[in-house]
Amino acid sequence: MKISKMHGLGNSFVLVDHRTPFLNDPAATARTVCDLHFGLGADGLILLERSSSLDLRMRIFNADGSEPEMCGNGVRCFSRFALESGVSASKKLRVETLAGEIDTEILPDGRV
Repeated sequence: MKISKMHGLGNSFVLVDHRTPFLNDPAATARTVCDLHFGLGADGLILLERSSSLDLRMRIFNADGSEPEMCGNGVRCFSRFALESGVSASKKLRVETLAGEIDTEILPDGRV
């Protein structure tokens, strides 16, 4: 199981490789994991999942357990997590989100 904590421009996220689903209630997990005092402390939980039509699927849960359509800082962290954890060898990803397809690219200087 691959897990990482990252930040993008001040937002912090716990990222989980969820291609083989194991969380029964991601919203409850987000509330627990993101808790500043009793968890890891983060703004959100991001799940990296398989997509049936694009490279990968991103699901994000806020610290309160709500699921937004997308988060710009979150998708940047998601792309770097996919590359650094070996899930993807490509620096360009087509990511499925509730807001639709998001195309990302990790630039030569490391920026996403």
